Amino acid sequence: MKNYLRVNFIFLLIIIVSCNINDFTKPNVILIMADDIGYEALSINGANDIKTPVLDSLARNGLNFKNAYSQPLCTPSRVKLMTGKPNHENYEYFTYLNPKEKTFGNLFQDNGYKTLVAGKWQLNGVQFKLDKYKDLKRPYTFGFDSYILWWLAERGSRFANPVLVNDGKKIDTSINDYGPEIVSNYIVDFINENNNSPFFIYYPMMLVHDPFLPTPNSEDWENEQNRLNSNNPEYFPEMVGYMDFTVGKIINALKKNNIDDNTLIIFLGDNGTDRKVNTLNKNVLIKGGKGLTNKYGTNIPLIISWSKLKKNKSEQTALVDLVDFYSTFEDLLNVENKTTKGVSLMPLLKGENFEERKYLTTYYNPMWGNLHKNRAVYIQNKSYKLYKNGRLYNYQLDPEEKFPLSLKNLDKSIIKQHFEMDSILKTIPELPKINFNNWQERLKVSN
Repeated sequence: MKNYLRVNFIFLLIIIVSCNINDFTKPNVILIMADDIGYEALSINGANDIKTPVLDSLARNGLNFKNAYSQPLCTPSRVKLMTGKPNHENYEYFTYLNPKEKTFGNLFQDNGYKTLVAGKWQLNGVQFKLDKYKDLKRPYTFGFDSYILWWLAERGSRFANPVLVNDGKKIDTSINDYGPEIVSNYIVDFINENNNSPFFIYYPMMLVHDPFLPTPNSEDWENEQNRLNSNNPEYFPEMVGYMDFTVGKIINALKKNNIDDNTLIIFLGDNGTDRKVNTLNKNVLIKGGKGLTNKYGTNIPLIISWSKLKKNKSEQTALVDLVDFYSTFEDLLNVENKTTKGVSLMPLLKGENFEERKYLTTYYNPMWGNLHKNRAVYIQNKSYKLYKNGRLYNYQLDPEEKFPLSLKNLDKSIIKQHFEMDSILKTIPELPKINFNNWQERLKVSN
């Protein structure tokens, strides 16, 4: 009898230990990146007239970061996020990611995950018709088992009558079809089909980029002409609402399959809100800053939700850079030979000692349109930002960076911070006059 009890006790102990070991082993991961939405545009972050109940709930029950920063423009952010590298290492063209690069899709696939990318691609080099820009297998190269994408080999509409490609085949659509609905339905199907194995879903949303148009949840959707021809920023709050609704659809699919407790959800933006949009936030009118290097062009929403989170409070003030996510995933997957230089968020998620980054550096060389005027290399901590050209701002008090600071008027502690930041900036390459892809910059007003 004693031997029987001893065997059962050992067996029970093994189960308990195994459960503890598996707490952070092979969870499903869903990374959702909204298009053109700044920190100020969620109701949890103070937006007066925009309602995001699903994301608000995720933030209250998870972690809501107030100091997450992106590149000021979409493709530079996507390249940085997917590869965990700063732009001066591998950003070559707008709308392009070199197929020689390894992404977090490869990382998860190599570690036994089923992988899906769904939404906005914009990485084949379509804008400049680069070599093999019509390659429909490119997402597979980057580690995704399946895909449903807009702007893979051609652009077209992303909303009504969308141009979508699903695993090499163009989808037949009509004016009655809505791109974000088709894509989110596909994600739900993927979850249903893979509920017994670990999966990674990268969902770069088409929302809430312009054109600003009615959604299927709007009365204005009934007018077919409105679905394609209007571009009115007044539809922005409605589009944000549909974005939030879509996140809710994915969460419901996780709950239906009883895998919500084992799924890490990350929601973030790719850059600031469109400059045509003005958002009332805590009764202050904020003009979107997409493309600009100021706070409103780079401060993005970041929410992390996971039942295994160990947290003291919802709101987090740690500085977060886009390169940190690849590092976090390497940590999550117990990768031995790490390849990125980001700061893993896993200690924070586990409730362990988290040594947050002191500074965040940005190399911004968009190579797109008239944004040459906003090229810049800079470093920031939670209060101050220093550019390579010497301009220093307290960007929390001066978010649009209208009033550069003079070192003569600053106390010793700030001067010390300036010295540290300047030393780090000297290790970051200068912006080129002519890029290696022969993009000729107009430098009259560059930083």
